Amino acid sequence: MLSKEQRQKRIQDIITRESVSTQSDLVNLLRAEGIHVTQATVSRDINEMRLVRLPIGKGRHRYALAQYGAHADVEEQLARLFQNFVHDIDRGENMLVIRTADGHATGVALLLDRLRRDDIVGTIAGEDTIFVVARTTEEGEALMEELHALMLG
Repeated sequence: MLSKEQRQKRIQDIITRESVSTQSDLVNLLRAEGIHVTQATVSRDINEMRLVRLPIGKGRHRYALAQYGAHADVEEQLARLFQNFVHDIDRGENMLVIRTADGHATGVALLLDRLRRDDIVGTIAGEDTIFVVARTTEEGEALMEELHALMLG
């Protein structure tokens, strides 16, 4: 039986060499290599590894490792993701809820985390929802306006 680290390394190897578009595809590829996992385990691995789903055309996507460098690159990528995949942003006091297309929340949250902004305490992402905690109510309001502008382009 593989350790979690070994399994995640195999996932990284698979998505590097193959175009994997669903968790089910990834489970099947791992099983073909003799690694027996459940879809729930693969889902947790994808979240922990902060894999992103990249569009490959004709409405299809593939999993990939997040590759982000300089702060300006992160902001540019974040703007692109907000325009393409964020559907709604709502706020209550200092907490924001961002709704994305299915499978894109972790990629967007990763970029928000990579900004390392003082006004963002942290993020939690699911499949299509991101929970963002701003430091204060005022910063939450300003952050919502800024992110809403990103969404609209």
